[in-house]
Amino acid sequence: MSHRDTIERYYRGCSTADVDLMLSTLHPDVVHYFLAPNTGTAPVRGGEHLARYWRKVAGLIDARWVVDHCLEGPDEAVIEWTMFWRPGGTGERIATRGAEWFTFAPDGRITEIRSYYQQRDRTTELDGFPYTERGYSTLDG
Repeated sequence: MSHRDTIERYYRGCSTADVDLMLSTLHPDVVHYFLAPNTGTAPVRGGEHLARYWRKVAGLIDARWVVDHCLEGPDEAVIEWTMFWRPGGTGERIATRGAEWFTFAPDGRITEIRSYYQQRDRTTELDGFPYTERGYSTLDG
């Protein structure tokens, strides 16, 4: 299984609030770091804690994550992603775009996630970037 496959399984678990699916991808000592000043920017430590964290988030904001691009090395991967969500859990869906750096244990489970994004109550994208033309996920498709 590739690192991208593992990340996509992890995101499927995040999107569906499936704790067991997330746990199957996470090392028990995983640490997830967030870019300040997002809400709740303290690191989340431990597989159980991280899976429960995302289960709660998915329910609060009706979130769905998609991997748009991935570069892989032997024990790490860097991705660009899109999170489709609803501020406050209701209303019009928006897109937040970001990047994450993952590291992996020898058994293929995720040991560290470093997230780079700013969560706003409106769509956040690179200005002028041709998302559709490059095959990225969009609100329209």
